[in-house]
Amino acid sequence: MRWWSAANLVSNVGTWMQLTVQNLLVLHITGSAATTGLSLAVQAAPGLLMGLFGGAVVDAWPRRLTAAVSQAVLGLVAFVTAALVAFDLLNVVSLMALAAVTGLVATVDAPACALLGNDLVPPSDVPSAIALGSVVSSAGRLIGVACAGVAVGALGTAAAYAANGLSFLCVTAVIPFLRPYAGGGGLRPYAGGGGLRPYAGGGGATAAPDPPAPRRERFSGAGARDGLAFFAGRPRLVALTVITAVSAVFGRNYGLTLAVLVTGPLAGSSQDFGAVATVLAVGGIAGAVLAGRMRRPSVRTVGALAAAGALLQAVAGLSPGVVPLLVLVAPMAVVESVSDTAGATVLQTDPPPGMRGRVLGVWRTAQTAWGLAGPPLLGLLMEWAGPRGALVAGGLIIAAVIGAGTLVHARRAASRRAAFRRAAFRRTACRRVPASPGNVVPVETAAVDRAAKPVLSEDLSPIG
Repeated sequence: MRWWSAANLVSNVGTWMQLTVQNLLVLHITGSAATTGLSLAVQAAPGLLMGLFGGAVVDAWPRRLTAAVSQAVLGLVAFVTAALVAFDLLNVVSLMALAAVTGLVATVDAPACALLGNDLVPPSDVPSAIALGSVVSSAGRLIGVACAGVAVGALGTAAAYAANGLSFLCVTAVIPFLRPYAGGGGLRPYAGGGGLRPYAGGGGATAAPDPPAPRRERFSGAGARDGLAFFAGRPRLVALTVITAVSAVFGRNYGLTLAVLVTGPLAGSSQDFGAVATVLAVGGIAGAVLAGRMRRPSVRTVGALAAAGALLQAVAGLSPGVVPLLVLVAPMAVVESVSDTAGATVLQTDPPPGMRGRVLGVWRTAQTAWGLAGPPLLGLLMEWAGPRGALVAGGLIIAAVIGAGTLVHARRAASRRAAFRRAAFRRTACRRVPASPGNVVPVETAAVDRAAKPVLSEDLSPIG
């Protein structure tokens, strides 16, 4: 896990180096903001259209092999882009093609790497592993943005792409040496379905070969449809999707809302916004560290934290100056980071092992959808209400949606419990047997319990 985390830190640094210069490069080549936006849409489109398929591939193929191949392909794309930039051969057509390939490979790479990290630790430590991944991602973002300025200033734009390619190769080189956790009486994770399978080697960490899935299961649309059906039939996952989607659309886009707030109504400078962005990043790291202590987070916990962060966002929109904004942004970033990390833990641990890749594929499709729809909607809200109004209204909308969902869930749960109690009472208290003509006595309690057990389990199954 230490090797995997170190490799991912390097990879995240390289990714953020590339992302820091990518939009400026596209704008420089095309001279069109619309084309720049189109390149982002082309890269995101595979996640929307092929996310389900990518998750099915992750469940069907050995996980280490899938992650290694996808990382190597992404590294190759980065090197090709670096060469085209260095020799001034990059044009709009090649740019769009490389963006599409990157987005397509990412539909497989993202769930494969997420679940591979979970395979390296005991099941009880999976929440901590996910939290560590969040810390690595946030730290990589801070370091990558700083390194991008240095690399581009000293070596040119192509250096950022070359560095990203090297970072992908670093991960690819580490993957073959990873040892999936194998404890608890000789159970080891296997990448074909992500579950546990007996292994003759006993306990301890063992890098046993991953058995391949049956050939007919690979690249089939049935697996993707099964993942979608499972996701839609899982109320916890549907609720988590609603919470995350509303939070992403009406909040979390602080690079837009807080930037306009600081440089507009608060009359701050770009350095002031840099301070706000730094506090957001540090708060995100602190929140991920705190989330690592949550062993079994629930959707209710995720919703409560998201609502708290939304209310802090609404209050931040009313800040009279930059300093009060910094004071409010710090706890807001911590709470929202804990909520995001807890949500990722639920998403990756709630499904059965053999379904987790497909569930992450469904999630990527939904995430791409609200990622594309969120900025335009938020921009319209800012046009109508201004940056302060957008932050306040967005926070209140998030809290209201979560509160309404909580009330609906509580009423349904109370109704189910009442129906269960009425059914149990009818099936137990009404069973009588005649002891003598004209007289009835209750059946023995043990007999009633034996008769009631199947009924009780049937009544409890919808609640579960």
